[in-house]
Amino acid sequence: MPVRPSEREEEYFTRLEFERLQKIEQERQQKLAAEERQRLKELHYMQCPKCGMKLVEIDYRGIKVDKCTECEGVWLDAGELEQVAALEKTVIDKFFSVFRK
Repeated sequence: MPVRPSEREEEYFTRLEFERLQKIEQERQQKLAAEERQRLKELHYMQCPKCGMKLVEIDYRGIKVDKCTECEGVWLDAGELEQVAALEKTVIDKFFSVFRK
């Protein structure tokens, strides 16, 4: 007569199998999320958040500023606002005059 595993043994192996499948699913979801982030980055990279047209990078006194070719919006990356604020007042006036029509 075959020996039946106890309920505890069945429970233990069922839990192990569930955890294994759960780990596989989490890894799959992480891979999909990473692929989606990369796809969105490629889709939106150097595109104006306002109108969707191309952004052009302008170097002004060592600060890389992104300017839209269509709506002429000016976009600053992380830390660039602090760099602009550190410039002298007259330099700031000159900086903003570059973007006026």
